Amino acid sequence: MVSWKRNLWILVISQFIVISAMTMIIPFLPLYLQELGVSNPDTLSIWAGAIFGANFLTAFLFSPFWGRMGDKYGRKMMILRSGFGMALFISLTGFATGPVTLLLLRLLNGVVSGFIPASIGLVSTNTPKERVGYALGLLQSGSVSGAICGPLIGGVLAQAFGYRVVFFVTGLCILLATFVVLFFVQETFTPVKTKEKTSTLAEFKFITKKKPVLSLYVVIFLIQFAVMGVNPLLSLFVEELTSPATVAFYAGVAISVMGFANMLTSPQLGKLSDKKGAQHVLIYSMLGVALFSIPQAFVTDVWQLICLRFLIGLCLGGLLPAVNTLIRLHAPMGMESRTYGFSNSAMYLGTMLGPTLGGMVVSAVGIRGLFFVCAFVLLINVLIVKIKVLPSANKVFYNEKVRREEKDAPSHS
Repeated sequence: MVSWKRNLWILVISQFIVISAMTMIIPFLPLYLQELGVSNPDTLSIWAGAIFGANFLTAFLFSPFWGRMGDKYGRKMMILRSGFGMALFISLTGFATGPVTLLLLRLLNGVVSGFIPASIGLVSTNTPKERVGYALGLLQSGSVSGAICGPLIGGVLAQAFGYRVVFFVTGLCILLATFVVLFFVQETFTPVKTKEKTSTLAEFKFITKKKPVLSLYVVIFLIQFAVMGVNPLLSLFVEELTSPATVAFYAGVAISVMGFANMLTSPQLGKLSDKKGAQHVLIYSMLGVALFSIPQAFVTDVWQLICLRFLIGLCLGGLLPAVNTLIRLHAPMGMESRTYGFSNSAMYLGTMLGPTLGGMVVSAVGIRGLFFVCAFVLLINVLIVKIKVLPSANKVFYNEKVRREEKDAPSHS
């Protein structure tokens, strides 16, 4: 098998294992806090929010630094660094003695996190440019399928063995996936030598000077902001549409069908990105998510909501892979990991702020109003892509297409 294809399939499987493991624990963090002695409902909600966000806060802060290290030492090294680090800190979480130690371990886990972004960086830089869209789409399918399976596996383990065991199993799974990468992934990496050291701010200015990288950072932030603004609060809306006894089941179905649809379309939309341009797939996918979000505000039955979430999932498969493909095409040579490092920070920031501001919107205008707000944000995002990204992206895509045609053309001696 060609080296880049072998790397891709190994990383798809490894990402599936890692995301399955990580999502085993997320739904049970509030319940684990109760086991650690936090019983007051008001205090519990504050601790749960802080502990959920802690991981993303430190990941947001350290992502540019790890991006710089990736350009210096290779993306495979960053996958190994993250995998071994997360395996350690998540396993230690099973020994937490109270909410403070749990918070500290989540902060430390965020510092070393980055298995998925580093995998994206390795695949995008070691895959032929004309196949990057397909590769990143397939990689996302591995992540999404893991996110679907993880909570189900975690629920079974927690019910049978308790919450602490879930953390140990999670650490073991991440360790296994990391060893798979260590022994089987081969990276073609040549570091670009730089004469002088530069600050993170100077690197950010240099990278974003190249159009339309800064706009793509804004786009990825707004995508995460809009999507994550709804997802954590969806169960509250399901509660309005069904009986208390079935809330958990239908909330799980509404989230799972969206992930399943995302998994189905990511590789196909990735292929379409390679043929027609990731910029066009990004625009129409965002339009789809925005337009299917609006009818959710008017549903009267839980199955109407589930059908709309499935349609949204079909469109979601074209968002992050398309943005990451465009970032790869516009990243300065030798600074690909740093370019992804800043984009990951933008993604983590959107993941942090989306649920927080989404909760404020719900308290002000209700959960139905939140669907309009998120649709509006995505429509603004479409305008940003059309005005700021499309001209440059069309030019780069055309140049790459001409280059490939000239390369493939038979030579005449």
